[in-house]
Amino acid sequence: MQKRRASGEDKIGRSRLVIARTGLVAFVASLGLLCPAQAQHVPDLVTPDVLRVCADPANMPFTNRQGKGFENRIAAILADELKVPLRYYWMPQGPGFVRNSLNAKLCDVIMGYTSGADIVQNSNPYYRSVFTALIKSGGELSGLKQLSDPRLRSKRIGVIAATPPVDHLEALGLGQAMKSYALLVDRRFESPADEMIADLVADRLDVAILWGPIAGYGALQHEGVLTKVPLVAEADRPPLAFRITLGIRPNEIEWKHALNDVLQKRQADINRVLLTYGVPLLDEDGRLIEEPAGEHSKP
Repeated sequence: MQKRRASGEDKIGRSRLVIARTGLVAFVASLGLLCPAQAQHVPDLVTPDVLRVCADPANMPFTNRQGKGFENRIAAILADELKVPLRYYWMPQGPGFVRNSLNAKLCDVIMGYTSGADIVQNSNPYYRSVFTALIKSGGELSGLKQLSDPRLRSKRIGVIAATPPVDHLEALGLGQAMKSYALLVDRRFESPADEMIADLVADRLDVAILWGPIAGYGALQHEGVLTKVPLVAEADRPPLAFRITLGIRPNEIEWKHALNDVLQKRQADINRVLLTYGVPLLDEDGRLIEEPAGEHSKP
């Protein structure tokens, strides 16, 4: 009984993360394709001579039309390894994104998809991250490590509606301290995450809790002002850490194997990109992967 219940909570957590990233600053859709020499191993539905990418045109730090997001850079790594050009099809993320992009065959892969999401077939994970708190550097909450810290009882906490941290805060009796920000938006016109970070910088909030890549990028944009606190010490249910994969159409097994080979071969390059953007990365034991000394540079 306990195992079955935990599995259900995992699925809820995964679906909430997919929704949160889709509506806020979600994952990017991108497509990978094999070089002509490998074409015989690729299903007919996958274009063999170009890496087509379905992506949100205004979804930093994941993607934007100018190619400045970390998923833009990872897509370029895939294209480089596959020895094919990279092409984008731009589409705002939101409900129906998979149906209208991947399933409509406008692309062959969605980058940044939560592992275990039933709507796609997943590649092997290429990173694992965790929801992260942002606080003022050198402020009253310096040294914060967990949401159970008694100092949070009197603080204003920003969260994205219906994301897993909401459940943790409510379980700790901090529901009244939360300020909720919208989940589903068109990022071309509004950004709840940016609004939350602006409120934190302006002292309208004391803590901002966001998906790790968003929080990490926000801390980089306000270096010396904000500190990120990856929430690695919280209760396991619902999960706050998630593995991120490439999403592809079901039954495209050869394509999945080809992408897995590329991810394995270029994992070190992918990690360097993620760390450059401030993404809190976890290893398989849930420990933070630290950026090598002297390699930090803003994206």
